[in-house]
Amino acid sequence: MSEVLLETEGPIATLTLNRPDRLNAISTRMLDELSARLVELDRDPAVRVIVLTGAGRAFCAGLDLQDASAGSGIGGSGAGFPATLDLRSAPPTVLHGLDTPTVCALNGGAAGYGMDLALGCDLRIASENAKLAAAFTRRGVLPESGGTWLLPRLVGWARAAEIIFTGRTLDAAQCLELGLVNRVVPAELLAKETRALAEEIAANAPLAVQAAKRMMRMAWSEGFDEHVHHVYLQLLPLFRSKDFLEGMKAFLEKRKPEFEGR
Repeated sequence: MSEVLLETEGPIATLTLNRPDRLNAISTRMLDELSARLVELDRDPAVRVIVLTGAGRAFCAGLDLQDASAGSGIGGSGAGFPATLDLRSAPPTVLHGLDTPTVCALNGGAAGYGMDLALGCDLRIASENAKLAAAFTRRGVLPESGGTWLLPRLVGWARAAEIIFTGRTLDAAQCLELGLVNRVVPAELLAKETRALAEEIAANAPLAVQAAKRMMRMAWSEGFDEHVHHVYLQLLPLFRSKDFLEGMKAFLEKRKPEFEGR
C-alpha cells in the first residue's frame, strides 16, 4: 500500500501520510512518494490547492527512530543514510518551491520532521488535539528539514530560539497564540473546515494566487526596490490573462467570477 495517499475532488488534492501504525513516521519510501506527488500536483493546472494531512491519530511523528536504530531507516547506519547530500528532491525543498497553495490539516501530533513539514505549508488548520513538538535537541539533532529557517520567520528569533533550544512541545492553543496555526477547530470539524478554506482559495484566479505566493516567497530574500520590480513583471502577464478579464467583468456584473486558470 502507498505510504502517501492521493485523493482529488474538483480543484483540491489531498495528500495523506499513510503509516498510521507508526504514527506516520517518515520512511525513505514515504519521502520519495511525497516529493513525487507534490511535483505532480504542482504541474497539474486542474489542481488549485494541495491539502496535506495524516492518517489515524497523528500527523507525523518525525523520522522513524525504530528503523534508524535498526540501521535500516533514515539516519541509521544502513542504506537509509545517503552517501551524498542532494536535497533538491527532498519534500521540504519541494514543498517550499511549489506555486500551488498548500494547507496543512494538522490532525494530531507533529514532531521533528513532521513539525517542519507542517510549518512548510502556507496555512495550517489544527484540531484541538494537535501538537507541534520541536523534539530535535532532545534526540541529539537539529531541525534538519527547514525548521531553522521557517520558525524564526514565523514567530521571531527569541521565541524560535526558546522553542528549539528547549525542545518544547506546543499544544494547539499555544500554536494559535504564537501564530503557528491559522485556526484551531474541534477534531470532528477539521476536514470540513479545511475543505472550506481550500474551496475559498480555489475559487480565486489560480494564476494570480500562484503569482502572489511566488512573490511572497521571493520577498523574504529581496530588497524592496528589487521586489517591486519583480512584482510588476509578474503583473504584466496577468493583465493579459482571460481570468483578469473575467474578474473585471464579474465585478461589473455583480456576480461570482468563473476562473479558468488562463
